[in-house]
Amino acid sequence: MTLRPLALSVSLSLATVLAACSPSPSPAGDTAAQLAPAEKAAQLNQLYADYWEGVLKLNPLQATFQGDDRYNDQLPDMGSAEYRKQVHDFTAEWLDKARKIGDAGLAGQDLLSYRIFVEEQQQSLEGEKFPGWMLPVNQMGSTVSYAVMLGSGQVAQPFKTVKDYDNWLARAARIPVLLDTEIANMREGIKAGVVQPRVLMEKVVPQFDALIAAKAEDSQFWGPITLMPADFPAADKERLTVAYRELVEGQLMPAIRKQRDFIANEYLPATRDTVGLDALPDGKAWYAFSAKQMTTTEQTPEQIHAIGLKEVERIHGEMHAVMEQVGFKGSLQDFFTFMQHDKQFEFTSEDALLAHYRGLEAKIEANIPKLFSLTPKAGFEIRPIEAFRAESAAGGEYMQPSEDGSRPGIFYVNTFDLPTRKTWDAEDLFLHEAIPGHHFQLALQQELQGVPAFRRFGGQTAFIEGWGLYAESLGKDLGVYTDPYSYFGRLQGELWRAVRLVVDTGLHSKGWSRQQVLDYMFANSSVSEPDAIAEAERYIAWPGQALAYKTGELKIQELRRRAEQKLGDRFDIREFHAEVLKDGSVPLDVLDGKIERWIEGKGA
Repeated sequence: MTLRPLALSVSLSLATVLAACSPSPSPAGDTAAQLAPAEKAAQLNQLYADYWEGVLKLNPLQATFQGDDRYNDQLPDMGSAEYRKQVHDFTAEWLDKARKIGDAGLAGQDLLSYRIFVEEQQQSLEGEKFPGWMLPVNQMGSTVSYAVMLGSGQVAQPFKTVKDYDNWLARAARIPVLLDTEIANMREGIKAGVVQPRVLMEKVVPQFDALIAAKAEDSQFWGPITLMPADFPAADKERLTVAYRELVEGQLMPAIRKQRDFIANEYLPATRDTVGLDALPDGKAWYAFSAKQMTTTEQTPEQIHAIGLKEVERIHGEMHAVMEQVGFKGSLQDFFTFMQHDKQFEFTSEDALLAHYRGLEAKIEANIPKLFSLTPKAGFEIRPIEAFRAESAAGGEYMQPSEDGSRPGIFYVNTFDLPTRKTWDAEDLFLHEAIPGHHFQLALQQELQGVPAFRRFGGQTAFIEGWGLYAESLGKDLGVYTDPYSYFGRLQGELWRAVRLVVDTGLHSKGWSRQQVLDYMFANSSVSEPDAIAEAERYIAWPGQALAYKTGELKIQELRRRAEQKLGDRFDIREFHAEVLKDGSVPLDVLDGKIERWIEGKGA
């Protein structure tokens, strides 16, 4: 999965572009309709640039994550009614401006940008009817967890100059305001019957407890002081040290403790025993919207559930072939147990695990030219997931690089509960999260020239995660999956995403309980108990997000088969991958159309 700053974005949604890429008429009498296509495209490109400037001002965290330092001292109260109204007005204004220009006469990238822009704004407005603002905290993320990541000095917030340090003092001083607003919003949620499942919020309290420290020096917010550049003037060093101690002990810790106590004492007793989104008011429509948004398709939850069941059955068949290859006697469930518990598949230490992943990087990089002609310029590194959030985090995560190259792409590896991190799971995880998965796709997208910023820094989850899962299928050509157990890891990775189609729709549209989800996972896949619990609770926290992976992968695989069949000996896998990646993330129907045009252009 990706740790994407757009989760914090104000008006960019992970949009569905369902309209066909053909021009639609501009409103009658609109003078923009009389413009030549080149003039219209120029107007729209300026509109997109102005719009993105507005996005960065409205959401300064977006700017920080993409490496734009202009607003690093700012943090608006994103949960407030005033801010939500501001976002609504902003979105409606820019949608109206784009529609007045229209898309008549546009073609290629210009038409693609227009359609994506309009549909994103429409979907953002459509989503406002669902009160996600009443559910600001869960075990997967919160203002507190993002604050720690930013304030640690290890992620996006820079701490290189005295001004950088002062910027964080100003921004962090706003965090108590945001936390108070969230408390008020959760109280509104209690009144409206829109509350989190209890099983999620029980995980949040220990997370907060792990962050609360009596002394600033013992806090994770103290990292910037520990790492303060030696060339800072002595007066600034002294001033900043005093100011950061007051910030941590006098502002941040009391605010975090206040929200923690509210959750433990007031919110937890009001949480629900149900886990599905469909248990909330208008929850069925909310989940259908989420599924549509995340898959960029019109597939219903029922259809997606059926696809998942079919894929689980198919992959089980391939796993039986691996069992025969290694001479394993017993059932598939017995094989799952063997793969989870045999000591030969364990890492001896965290250092050994990280060294193994760094070795994979060198091996895979050496084989990249066989499959790819288009690769990113951005750097890349591997880090362990921070201890405070590791228990609830996925096995691996990727954070894209900053635009200016000052921060590389980061592959975060989970080392929590080390015996459950298996050697056979390493290769497919690296391919998905790192190279040629998320790092290639997201870094290349940011490096695109001649496309609007909202496309370079936005994206559709179905494409992004679909590409990551597709990348797992390339392992044999990239020098890995050389033993049957590692190839089983690849099948397990694919099976896991098929299982997600079943359990996510089961949770949120069929009334499944958390235990039903766990039982299905254990019966149908090789998964450790900690991973199963973390994953099940992730699906509860993020309804629909887990549907994107397999949906996107199935589309890319379908398009590759189509191209291979139509082009025969003229099919070049490097050209195909470049065609898929060269325009950044696009909705799946748009991807289908552009690959079909590429095939036709090669004379198929």
